[in-house]
Amino acid sequence: MIRLAESPRLVLPTVEVRTSYLVGEQVDCLLEGRPTEWLDAASADFAEFVAARRGVLPRWGVPSTLFWYVSGEYYLGTLVVRHELTADLAEAGGHIGYHVVPPWRGQGHATRMLTAGLAECRRLGLDRVLLTCETDNERSRRAILSNGGVADGRRRGEDRFWIELGSDAAA
Repeated sequence: MIRLAESPRLVLPTVEVRTSYLVGEQVDCLLEGRPTEWLDAASADFAEFVAARRGVLPRWGVPSTLFWYVSGEYYLGTLVVRHELTADLAEAGGHIGYHVVPPWRGQGHATRMLTAGLAECRRLGLDRVLLTCETDNERSRRAILSNGGVADGRRRGEDRFWIELGSDAAA
């Protein structure tokens, strides 16, 4: 296991993690059986790839901000904050999506990444956020529950959770 010299943190996409990003995302796609062609553009011009992902951009029909969870030169995962919900996102998808790439899974990074993502949601002025996860994704469920998630049933095959971000909510 690689020991991290720096505490991981959320940052806007950065060229500083080029190699670990490309390797991590390729391994993730291969393990999940997803195509890797989308990484061709990143490999060809990583600076342009990064620039296209920085700032508030429309994704899923709402303003969204993409963050990478990094420690020094290591890319550990991605977190996206959707500033609003469409009717579809209110059913499945929610305000926050995240994933941790191998070999960083199972080490508590998703929980800490989500904690940092909730702080970003507070900065945006959101009072409560919706998170969803696939019914068999126990690690994601634990990360959500560890951050104060309250179950709200299941829709479209995903479990739903609300997290209150008011002043009394855990930071």
